[in-house]
Amino acid sequence: MTETSLENRRQVLYWRLLARLFDHDEQAALESASLAVVEDAGLPAALLDPGASVDAIVQRHPELATEFEGLMLPSADGTAEGKDDSRAADEGEDGSTDEAETEAGGGSAGRDREAEVRRAALAAKVLLNVFAPARGTVSAGQLAQWQSDAGWLERAFGCPPGALRGRAAGGSGTGVGMPSPDLARLIPPIGPELGAIEADLVKRMHLREVLADPKLAAQLTPSMSLIEQLLRDKNNLSGVALANAKALIRRFVDEVAEVLRTQVAKSTVGELDRSVPPKRVFRNLDLDRTIWKNLTNWSPEEERLYVDRLYYRHTVRRTTPARLIVVVDQSGSMVDSMVNCTILASIFAGLPKVDVHLVAYDTQALDLTPWVHDPFETLLRTKLGGGTDGRVAMTLAQPKIAEPRNTVVVWISDFYEWQCEELFEQMAAIHRSGAKFIPVGSVTSAGRGSVNPWFRERFKDLGTPVLSGHIRKLVHELKTFLA
Repeated sequence: MTETSLENRRQVLYWRLLARLFDHDEQAALESASLAVVEDAGLPAALLDPGASVDAIVQRHPELATEFEGLMLPSADGTAEGKDDSRAADEGEDGSTDEAETEAGGGSAGRDREAEVRRAALAAKVLLNVFAPARGTVSAGQLAQWQSDAGWLERAFGCPPGALRGRAAGGSGTGVGMPSPDLARLIPPIGPELGAIEADLVKRMHLREVLADPKLAAQLTPSMSLIEQLLRDKNNLSGVALANAKALIRRFVDEVAEVLRTQVAKSTVGELDRSVPPKRVFRNLDLDRTIWKNLTNWSPEEERLYVDRLYYRHTVRRTTPARLIVVVDQSGSMVDSMVNCTILASIFAGLPKVDVHLVAYDTQALDLTPWVHDPFETLLRTKLGGGTDGRVAMTLAQPKIAEPRNTVVVWISDFYEWQCEELFEQMAAIHRSGAKFIPVGSVTSAGRGSVNPWFRERFKDLGTPVLSGHIRKLVHELKTFLA
């Protein structure tokens, strides 16, 4: 395929992108031409479906995930796309090139152009999903899909999800131990634009009107995406709408708490304390041991066993007073973990001799310990969204470690931080002090979540590998420490 033909295919995709950005209606010629280009490039036709999220496409075609990552970044030599400058310099005034050079480099140039066609198709998908969102009334699911697609756009620029939206207030770095791409050189600051689009979607949800009607509010099914929206919008609610929002949050909290409480109760915390005499009541009577110990009193003539001593089971368990410090990232990408861990902290706070402290942070830290027994009140005091700066949370958490050997620190985050080295050294110091440090990447119901690979490798080297997956894993780790 000629270079001109490949360039034309790329232009078709970009013309369709511009047309759909300014007019949601399809243009048949561009749609059919784009479909032919996408299929010829070996890409799924779902890339042209406005209703398909990037998450859905990646789930069906996981090999595309790596292509979306860093999609918008310039090449290593500083050029993004277009004609190679060195090649252009060697062309004559008539645009011709040396025949031998064409023979030697034509195949490589062709492959580069084919890769650019694939990049154009993937980039157009992300840009359309983010900058041409759904029209009309927006559902909670559509909002969640847009937020996910916006996260993929941020990944395409080499940033963790939430970085561009949080960068409007300043900050630098990718959170992977390396300097961030110079976005100001590539594009205008888009953080405010992304925030404006998200605010418009929230406004068009008409969720406040639904909450203001008790009958409609009662029909809402509590879900993580809905709870996230209620927590984000709680400061704008009042009266009946606020009361219904709180009722929905409490319903969801109670449902999740019931599940987690069952998981915590599945195995007993602490070993039997035999130094404490057993309580001499019938339910503790050990019949097997009583019979065995009194067999010497068996009378063959009377066929009767005389019992001169009863034996009882020990039921008191040894529980060493322990301090549990939970530090949780409350940025937008960690909402699921924030809700789950807030509820989990309240359950452990109800166990005997467990002193639980809860700290939530984004770019600021908040000590939620006074409300740790009530996850509903705790969640109402959170402020979701924004960037992340774990150092502010560390400032609150470190003074709480009074007896390191009897303290466990659970740090829940995706660990995409601005100051990686400094924060990691503080975490390593906690581990070296004798306290148990448990870094947690995700504690969701589905077990999904991304973790900064820079931190993942260093935690592994430290001997404290990142715990990611189902929340049952964290429950098991905590109960093992408290036993």
